[in-house]
Amino acid sequence: MDELAARFEKERPRLRAVAYRMLGSAVEADDAVQDAWLRLSRSDASTIDNLGGWLTTVVARECLHVLRSRRNRREDPVDLVVVPDGSLDPEQEALLADSVGLAMLIVLDQLGPAERLAFVLHDMFQLSFDEIAAIVGRTPAAARQLASRARRRIGGVGLPAPDLARQRAVVHAFYAAARDGDFSALVQVLDPDVVLQTSFADQPPVVVRGASAVAAQARAPRGGQLRPVLVNGSVGALITRDGRPYSVMAFTVAGSRIVRIDVFVDPQRFTSIFPTA
Repeated sequence: MDELAARFEKERPRLRAVAYRMLGSAVEADDAVQDAWLRLSRSDASTIDNLGGWLTTVVARECLHVLRSRRNRREDPVDLVVVPDGSLDPEQEALLADSVGLAMLIVLDQLGPAERLAFVLHDMFQLSFDEIAAIVGRTPAAARQLASRARRRIGGVGLPAPDLARQRAVVHAFYAAARDGDFSALVQVLDPDVVLQTSFADQPPVVVRGASAVAAQARAPRGGQLRPVLVNGSVGALITRDGRPYSVMAFTVAGSRIVRIDVFVDPQRFTSIFPTA
């Protein structure tokens, strides 16, 4: 059993990455991986030719079950990984390692369960469509079509740009233009099709599209202060009011422009993350 546990631990980081991208929830991802271990510990491992493939299949099927069950219950808030933007400790680095970018996470949540599974397993983890077909109960051709549909819906949204320095430079230019009320500078740093989505704890999100419309909305927070943070691996800010966390902004940068801004207004939630902000 000790040898089997050691082999499983070698697979755990990849399994967790698969589950997190499938579910968008760190807690649910850990549960899916733990379920895989329980299944493995009760199985005859000597009959498993490819342990990594077997575990991936078990985790993927559990994730598919979770995604399908979500249709019958109220959705939880988007899972945010928020850490101070600066020197990261090992635990924070581990959290960011599984991050897929907030924009990607939001778009993935809009896919159907089978589409999401096919896209994640094929495009992010290079599983074959034969393997995916066995998990979703479709033909390989149908699995390929699921991934293709997901790819079209996702469009140009990608994983966070790895160059945080470039992200910071673009976002700082946005801050400066907003602070100075420089409308032209704001439009220049925003993608023409930029999306600004503001989500509230108990209300539907408000969406603004287009550089001019978003620039008109941009301004420094009244009575608030910005604290640099990383949100799901991308540059963002914690906004505090009277020293208390109020909201979080997350920027998605492509090239030299901002393509998406997500704002989450939920003081109670962010106070639990940053109790001493």
